[in-house]
Amino acid sequence: MTTMESPLISAEELKQLGTDRCVLFDCRFSLANTDLGQQLYRDGHIPGAFYLDMECDLSGPKGAHGGRHPLPDPEQFSTRMRECGVSADTPVVAYDDQSMAGAARLWWLLRYFGHHRVAVLNGGIGAWQAVGGPLSVDQPGTAAGGFSADIQPAMVIDRESLARELAEMTLIDARERPRYLGEWEPIDPAAGHIPGATNLPWQQLTAAQGGLVSLEQQRRRWETLGTLKKPVVYCGSGVTACVNLLSLNLLGVEGARLYSGSWSDWCSYPESPVATGPGRPSP
Repeated sequence: MTTMESPLISAEELKQLGTDRCVLFDCRFSLANTDLGQQLYRDGHIPGAFYLDMECDLSGPKGAHGGRHPLPDPEQFSTRMRECGVSADTPVVAYDDQSMAGAARLWWLLRYFGHHRVAVLNGGIGAWQAVGGPLSVDQPGTAAGGFSADIQPAMVIDRESLARELAEMTLIDARERPRYLGEWEPIDPAAGHIPGATNLPWQQLTAAQGGLVSLEQQRRRWETLGTLKKPVVYCGSGVTACVNLLSLNLLGVEGARLYSGSWSDWCSYPESPVATGPGRPSP
């Protein structure tokens, strides 16, 4: 765990590792209040942690298409990582307070940009405090890392490729059940899901305390979808789907891809078909 060979690290393991032996990132955010994460960070964070903003650091500029949280520019992301002291062999730990959605986004992004020594703090900052971990208001200074993005294109799929390959894959919608069914859509202009998608809400993989449920529980929930065939996961904008991808990684499922633009990209094209109702069986 402490060598970042696992994508998940417990609060106790982080204490044993030492917060000075890795680069920590606070990924707290709120879609309803984009300033909240930064304020929470200022109020208290795990000592030594840098703050990454979902809109500025973990996403690129929005356009007419590409979704609400496009992937960040590789050079800008690399610069930010270098400023925080990340180099090719640097252990990185990400945490948040949203059942690991923000932290999983950073975990996935770092892997997409070629950095694999990264883990998500299981249970986030709440788990850290529960084991007596201290908080700090001190903000670390700029460091000098050597990070350079090495894009892994096989980890993503775009809208055109998804539409073309749909019959050959298991497409998983990670959003809440009512949004998948088309009964409720609080953010995007269209309600429903991509035809052929099945639904495994990301929240079903997390526990009330904010960490992931046991591996056995995760496995049983994935098994309700049947045999996974070239799995692709999407959500509203490519953030919470990363929790599903984290779970698949823990279970040893290789080759799972992210539709990074997700539903917000799909429904931005008027010609994209939209399905409502239960679709394929889901848990």
